[in-house]
Amino acid sequence: MNQQSIKEFLLRICVLLVGVSMFTLAAAQENSASAIGSLMVGDWVINEELSDNTDDRVEAAIKEAGGKVRRRWFKKREEDFYRGGPAEQELYDRISYDDVLRISYDEPEFRFEYADNYVRVFHIDGRRRSSAANDFYNSGSQDFSFGNFDGDSLLVEARPRDDGFTLETYTLQAGGNQLVVKMQIQPNSFGAAIILTRVYDRAD
Repeated sequence: MNQQSIKEFLLRICVLLVGVSMFTLAAAQENSASAIGSLMVGDWVINEELSDNTDDRVEAAIKEAGGKVRRRWFKKREEDFYRGGPAEQELYDRISYDDVLRISYDEPEFRFEYADNYVRVFHIDGRRRSSAANDFYNSGSQDFSFGNFDGDSLLVEARPRDDGFTLETYTLQAGGNQLVVKMQIQPNSFGAAIILTRVYDRAD
């Protein structure tokens, strides 16, 4: 074998080793993502002390957009004051106000269930339109979501029927007994995004 042949042989070996390494890394990442998804499965209840107040964050967004918030001199603001709008904005209310969340995971499908049997389904295998909540199909348009893993976090992006969007990041902490959700909520009617963090404790 001449010197040129030896170089070509060594080059092929290097390419083969790189390919095997990339395949092994991809498989390891896939297994890790699957494990994280499985750890998120269960019932979760909001920890109000560690979570942002949703109404406060909504008011902050209104002010940022140049809007005005009604002053309350002597009367305390009602709880969940800004909750409840058009039906096409229900997804925003569910992710930012509901106190309970049940997560199921059957790779590549996630199922999030909130209060009042409101169900949200999405996938992490690249398909774009993969989510419907309850009877949204009846209206002729629908909410949809899609997700993927980024390291130890689950990233979810939603497109509600009002043509707004949400960006959500779900991360486990406290040994898997707390779920931290950082979200950016941008209803189409808002001039600024609602930036919100919610923390859930494992209920089961």
